[in-house]
Amino acid sequence: MLPLHQGIVYGPVRSRRLGLSLGINVLPRHQKVCTFNCSYCQYGWTRNGATSAADTWPDPLAIARATDLALAQLKKHGDAIQRLTLAGHGEPTLHPQFADVVDALVEMRDRCAPGVPLAILSNSSTLGSAPVAAALSRIDERYMKLDAGDATLLRRVNAATVPFDAIVASLRQLPEVVIQAMFVRDRLGRIDNAGDLAVSIWINTLKSIKPRGVHIYTIDREPAWPYLQPIAALRLLEIARRAQAAGLAAEAFVPSRGAAVSGLRG
Repeated sequence: MLPLHQGIVYGPVRSRRLGLSLGINVLPRHQKVCTFNCSYCQYGWTRNGATSAADTWPDPLAIARATDLALAQLKKHGDAIQRLTLAGHGEPTLHPQFADVVDALVEMRDRCAPGVPLAILSNSSTLGSAPVAAALSRIDERYMKLDAGDATLLRRVNAATVPFDAIVASLRQLPEVVIQAMFVRDRLGRIDNAGDLAVSIWINTLKSIKPRGVHIYTIDREPAWPYLQPIAALRLLEIARRAQAAGLAAEAFVPSRGAAVSGLRG
């Protein structure tokens, strides 16, 4: 398991999908706060969920200042980042002042790093909140999770308690969304979202969402569920090709030092 972040800014991280990215953790320092309990989470299990009393949430202006300072240090050393990414050790949209966080980061970015996209990695569970959805629309790149095409499998993979239909309906309303999907299976046969039927249902669900892009990947770090196994690169390629055949702009990423699998579009 990876330790929880002790500060607001971390990295830069060389991401398989986002290039050199400066991570921004808006969660409490000493607690993972999330609506899901994903079997593959690199930070381990969510112990207290999203509604328990958490440690102090960082102030929106403090988040912007910390990011500003980190960018200044990177610039001083000649390092150029490709994205600012809201992620961290939980679900970033759960911050009680999420809209203010976004506004403060956008203002800081426009002033200190114009042209660098502000991105977010989210599990899509909070889209039913109008303020959250509105704030997400002000972020440049929205990478939203959907690991399964039906409620039963979403519960198995992510321990999701938010209604599946509500997540899908909200994703249809979010502009220019990129769906991120983690494909895994375990040795016990309890979890498997990479089988033919599961992939077909997932693709049909994505067709109704009409995302701008689809990112397909598997685990490359120790997961919360110890019996979980990564999906072979060839199977990820097959899933991507099936998604492309359905008209989706899909890419497969494999745990090979951050490179996307090439040649997927024909």
